[in-house]
Amino acid sequence: MSTSDPKSRPRPAPDPSSMPPSSWAKRTGFRPNFSGETNPTDSAHIALPPRPKDPDAHPDLEAGRSRGTSAVNGDPTGAKAPPPQPQLPLEKDQPVKRRKDSDGLPKGSGPSQNGHALPPPPPSEPANQPRRRPQTGDDDGFVDRHSHMKYELRDTPGLVPIGLYGLQHYISMLGSLVLIPLVIVPAMGGTHEDTSNVVSTVLFVSGITTLLHTSFGSRLPLIQGPSLVFLAPALAIINSPEFQGLNGNNFKHIMKELQGAIIIASAFQALLGYSGLMSLLLRLIHPVVVAPTIAAVGLSFYSYGFPVVGACLEIGVVQILLAIIFSLYLRKISILGHRIFLIYAVPLGIVITWALAFLLTEAGVYSYKGCDSNVPASNIISDHCRKHVSRMKHCRVDTSHALKSSPWFRFPYPLQWGTPIFHWKTAIIMCVVSVISSVDSVGSYHAASLLVASRPPSPGILSRGIGLEGLSSILAGLWGTGTGSTTLTENVHTIAVTKMGSRRAVELGACILIVLSLVGKVGGLIASIPDVMVAALLCFMWAMHTALGLSNLRYSEAGSSRNIIIVGLSLFFSLSIPAYFQQYGISPGSNLSVPSYFQPYIVASHGPFNSKSVGLNFVLNTLFSLHMVIAFLVATILDNTVPGSRQERGVYVWSDPETARREPAVTKDYELPFRVGRVFRWVKWVGF
Repeated sequence: MSTSDPKSRPRPAPDPSSMPPSSWAKRTGFRPNFSGETNPTDSAHIALPPRPKDPDAHPDLEAGRSRGTSAVNGDPTGAKAPPPQPQLPLEKDQPVKRRKDSDGLPKGSGPSQNGHALPPPPPSEPANQPRRRPQTGDDDGFVDRHSHMKYELRDTPGLVPIGLYGLQHYISMLGSLVLIPLVIVPAMGGTHEDTSNVVSTVLFVSGITTLLHTSFGSRLPLIQGPSLVFLAPALAIINSPEFQGLNGNNFKHIMKELQGAIIIASAFQALLGYSGLMSLLLRLIHPVVVAPTIAAVGLSFYSYGFPVVGACLEIGVVQILLAIIFSLYLRKISILGHRIFLIYAVPLGIVITWALAFLLTEAGVYSYKGCDSNVPASNIISDHCRKHVSRMKHCRVDTSHALKSSPWFRFPYPLQWGTPIFHWKTAIIMCVVSVISSVDSVGSYHAASLLVASRPPSPGILSRGIGLEGLSSILAGLWGTGTGSTTLTENVHTIAVTKMGSRRAVELGACILIVLSLVGKVGGLIASIPDVMVAALLCFMWAMHTALGLSNLRYSEAGSSRNIIIVGLSLFFSLSIPAYFQQYGISPGSNLSVPSYFQPYIVASHGPFNSKSVGLNFVLNTLFSLHMVIAFLVATILDNTVPGSRQERGVYVWSDPETARREPAVTKDYELPFRVGRVFRWVKWVGF
């Protein structure tokens, strides 16, 4: 890097054809910004005239900005210089306890990059104020951190605001936390009481693992919970042939199988993180890999979504429409400074739709003469009642007795379902899924750090976070949540919408979640949500998950023909190859033992792999029927073998450990509490 004085370099004339970079990512060498524009390279279809370059400017990718006075607000050379801005007023009325400007630096010196002092800001800005860049796009999207966030990572706005914002953070992510148990427990043959107990367990484990992650993991304000990544393999294990003919309590037996598989896979993930292997794997994980992999997770459940909603259209469609209206059409409506409809789109939709279903049930819309909704369908003799049994089951809100039967106090404890059962074939499937989960977390860490932290984490800090996610999933396996515990993808959207990035708020919210998990009636209330409403909410959430996955392309050149072809092939084959495995050996008129929306998850009994090893057949048929596995394989192979520049590929740029260690602000963001990091300072691959 150049060490010449930046003040001595002449400032070139601004290029009117260039666009002002408006995101942190551009200062790391990436061209696209958060609003989605891209600058094509030589492999794209559109070519722009070359921009004048400053031969003295050397971009410092690790420092996150270009060295030289030709950069505007730290952006690379070639950016159009903005007009002089009026002096920004000091934020004296801000009630939050902000981080000190110096962060351990000498008074009067600006922030440093790689140990070199940066030149003072222009006279139009006070020296002690952070430089502001104009926002691009809507302010409920991903924009500049300094002008967007209310509270950043280490801000402490006080006990009451922290509690309110923490509770708001968890309520806005309610669907991500509790809807997965509402799908897998009935599929395992569990009762409404079993569903209530699993929901309480999920809330308890989510609170514990979130506290662990914010303290000893990546230290970013990311909620841990049951990820959608684990849902498809869990359903494949649940619907395996060996569990179809079980007698007695199927739920506990299958849950113990899932626990054993999750514990082994979580130990593998912890080893992947704490051994430093994750730092090596990072060389293969780029935005063009993350985007189709996470998008395929959401797209893989299309067979479950609307087919279940169709069982009671007047309830399910209303639920979907309310979520769309609140999150899109009413997203800019602010009440008391909060965008209530955007933040609470899912909870508000649940309350209104549930109230509508209750009114229709009490009005007798779903009551049929001589028919009882509590009688099992197999015991109904009347043809008239058989015709309406589906509507009574899916539309009425009084068919579940989970709220009445659940206790007021219940403490979730380890091994509450029994001793886990370990089988190598299910463990291998979950080990592969844990790698996909780690890929998901990589994208979440990077996007969250752009919003709330001074810099992105170093590879060692990221490995530390992945390792702790493995330990957290071991806890989930011991307690029996049915899935592993990992960083929820929806975290990034929630942080951007609520503008709340305080670590303390997430930690206090986790404590509140633990207290609520001990109230059995809370789990019973959630377990009482009708199946149609659950499916409708999952339609919205899976669509959001797909969009959040594709949003990682904003770090690359989305208009590049190279990236377009790779992402397109990855998504297409992630749908087509699993469809081949799922439909193999099934005749059109075959009588399946599971509902049609669970048909994609019984591939182990009829897949094309048919060797002498039954276990090997189960593993291969199941893995190749998972959409996210195919997307990950195709995208990883193509992105790492097809030539492309770093700028075009959008390679993630993580902080350099040595550089980050010299900056007090970065150290305070990511260092472990209670001086724990000093004890393990020799383990450089899991920290600074």
